[in-house]
Amino acid sequence: MRKHWWKILTTILLIYTFVGGLLFDVPRLNILNETIRALHFHVPMWFGMIVLLAISVVYSVNYLKDNKAKFDTVAIEFANVGVIFGIFGILTGMFWAQYAWGEWWSGDPKQNASAIGLLIYFAYFVLRGSIENEEQRARISAIYNIFAFSALIPLLFILPRLTDSLHPGNGGNPGFNAYDLDSGLRLVFYPAVLAWILLGVWIATIRVRIRKLELETL
Repeated sequence: MRKHWWKILTTILLIYTFVGGLLFDVPRLNILNETIRALHFHVPMWFGMIVLLAISVVYSVNYLKDNKAKFDTVAIEFANVGVIFGIFGILTGMFWAQYAWGEWWSGDPKQNASAIGLLIYFAYFVLRGSIENEEQRARISAIYNIFAFSALIPLLFILPRLTDSLHPGNGGNPGFNAYDLDSGLRLVFYPAVLAWILLGVWIATIRVRIRKLELETL
């Protein structure tokens, strides 16, 4: 039980997120209306992606320092799950954009930057698949992983703020804090962020164990 308490917490938070996100009262904002409920699913997935990719980079750095295969295994699996979260983040964002902005993809700077960031990580997976030597693959991939994360952060958090954007908190648009002064959304949003992060870590650790078992059977 002591080892699995965080998995129990994850399950509870996920149930709370789905119930609260779909059923709790939300502010009636112009244009957004009920679609603001997507906040509890769209934004936390991006938080989860950033945390998972950051963990991946930490293990890539550890691999470059110690040259241990287990670090490369953790790095690739956390990157895998992080990118999956990023894909779902874009898909939920497109769903929200269709109702809030009138089209699935409007060429918003943050949408474009997110897509470019994911393409950089897709290249990371292609790179890994193109190198046969295990040690060389792990080392080159670790270096590229650090570069990919270093490029992703300004793409998501800096460049969109330098130009006009439809996203709240960008391009002169006020953030949700300015819209929702009674903080009603925070009752679900913050637990949702923690829930998606923990879920991502859970999935990634399972994938790491599976990969280790596959390597042991070779």
